[in-house]
Amino acid sequence: MEKEYFAHETAVIDEGCTIGKGTKIWHFSHIMAGAEIGEKCNIGQNVVVSPGVKLGQNVKVQNNVSIYSGVICDDDVFLGPSMVFTNVINPRSEIVRKDSYMTTIVEKGASIGANATIICGIIIGRYAFIGAGAVVTKDVKPYSLVVGNPARHTGWMSEFGHKLIFDEKGFAICPESGERYRLEHGNVSKII
Repeated sequence: MEKEYFAHETAVIDEGCTIGKGTKIWHFSHIMAGAEIGEKCNIGQNVVVSPGVKLGQNVKVQNNVSIYSGVICDDDVFLGPSMVFTNVINPRSEIVRKDSYMTTIVEKGASIGANATIICGIIIGRYAFIGAGAVVTKDVKPYSLVVGNPARHTGWMSEFGHKLIFDEKGFAICPESGERYRLEHGNVSKII
């Protein structure tokens, strides 16, 4: 049976992983046994996808990203160059903690900027936007923009990746899509 994805000749694809149709895997990347990658993903150069990792459809993983066991990314997630996931809260070289991996969830449409670090055991909400170099230590609300070390909330983002400016009634419009958003009780939702 012919494979339905592309893998560069230098990529290592272990037996026992699942790779969706139309996915592309580039130079020197390693997809380990037990990893699940959805359709139409793009796995950049020098990426490691560990056992048990789940990537939804259309996930973009830029160069030099290691996605460790315990990470789950929903559809349309963007992982920027050299960003870092962790999977153990208190690692020590001499103590084996493979049974202590924590689950980190990145929900649909979220973007994580270059060189950001994501501490394990958190949820990054739908369409959240993590700035380059941020160190995220706690859950991030949907549509939230967080930056810095430690990461702090500094605004809200549209699904098209534009900062939202809310009026006195709590409404904002994305300048690119024209979609409307509402800020209510510290949470943002798209008006359908």
